Amino acid sequence: MALETTALRAAWLEPGTPTAAAVEGRATIFEMTQAAEEAVLRPQDAGPWSHALRAALAARIARLNDETALAERYAEGAGEYAALADPAQDGTAHGLAAVTGFMDKVAAKTREVGAEDIAGLQAAGVADADIVRLAELNAFLAYQLRVVAGLRLMQGTGA
Repeated sequence: MALETTALRAAWLEPGTPTAAAVEGRATIFEMTQAAEEAVLRPQDAGPWSHALRAALAARIARLNDETALAERYAEGAGEYAALADPAQDGTAHGLAAVTGFMDKVAAKTREVGAEDIAGLQAAGVADADIVRLAELNAFLAYQLRVVAGLRLMQGTGA
């Protein structure tokens, strides 16, 4: 398949299948998805969030959503933050307990996120622009997880 994206690899999309053909016909959407992934994982203005940390948080979000293939893909880039890809780790060892707690809540209990969660990040010294960066990463993963699930359903391999 000419078109390769993280979502397509995570969905185990088989070349030559009707689903692969449908995806190829919508290549622009997947190219934009890949560009969005690059923008959240390797933005021009990363603030204090390195690619390795972003990759670890992306893997963590994927694991929280039982998406092992996607989690493994992101964990490859987690480097010194690899432990944070495991939701059982609270981030204290890296001084990121407030960040991991926020990311976990946004990823798994979105409806419960409130102003107090933002205030908690601010109290931990996270700047407003960096809170937006974290939210963007989480929002992209939410989108990507749905794309992967949709592709698997189209392919008949389950969600």
